[in-house]
Amino acid sequence: MVDQAHNTARNLADTGQSFSPPGEPVLRGVNRLGLWTLYSKECRRFLKVQTQTIWAPAVTTVLFLIIFTVALGRSGREVLGVPFATFVAPGLIVMGMMQNAFANSSFSLLGGKIQGTIIDYLMPPLSEGELMAGIVGAAVTRALLVGLAVGLAMLLWPGVSLAMAHPWAVLWFGLNGSILLALLGLLTSLWAEKFDHNSAVSNFVIAPLSLLSGTFYVIDNLAPLFQAISRLNPFFYVISGFRFGFLGRSDIGDTNLAVLYGAIGLGLFNVVLAFGAYRLLRSGWKLKS
Repeated sequence: MVDQAHNTARNLADTGQSFSPPGEPVLRGVNRLGLWTLYSKECRRFLKVQTQTIWAPAVTTVLFLIIFTVALGRSGREVLGVPFATFVAPGLIVMGMMQNAFANSSFSLLGGKIQGTIIDYLMPPLSEGELMAGIVGAAVTRALLVGLAVGLAMLLWPGVSLAMAHPWAVLWFGLNGSILLALLGLLTSLWAEKFDHNSAVSNFVIAPLSLLSGTFYVIDNLAPLFQAISRLNPFFYVISGFRFGFLGRSDIGDTNLAVLYGAIGLGLFNVVLAFGAYRLLRSGWKLKS
């Protein structure tokens, strides 16, 4: 056995190979198996209680549609040239997607910190980018499932049309809106030390930005000051751009080029947010200290 070990070491020396120094990763490139395992684990976590995480948000969102359609959509009211129910439906779909993307990613690391299982995220041979990709990917998956569930439910409501005028906008703004909230949820999960912190961000930041972003109205109805404030809200571009994909009209601007600029700006904002989340994960802020 000893001779075999010496022979192995000699062969490694002859071929110029050596063991990695302590502290250096053995895996090179992307740890695909580890990334898939983390993604699967995060997806299974919300799929185990899908009645609560997918179907309940769908029912709640459809109730919003029913209430606002009955209250504001009477007498054939139209917004942007379409019936009110058709106008409000896309905004409700993407709002549900965004809120559930935030809910999923904001629990991941926070739950580990509170339950004492954070080592399960830090110990595996996953880079910070892979850890972020697994958590964000699962949150986006939940958002897409919620969006599909809400869309199917809304098709049953009379007067709602979900015919897509620009499928690229539906895909782009739906995905980037989900990624935006998944990244915000990840940052919240890093910062929060108890569930009250998470709830505070959800109730006092995410919910107001969602509801005051043009989901139920066009910002042209607001005073100029509040129109300017609305245009500083990234949620506004997600909801208006997503609605543009269905209706072919938007209050982002008078031309399709304005929507394209909004799409580019949203993508760049997500890149900056992802870089900030990556740097915080790499520093181990509130995770390793």
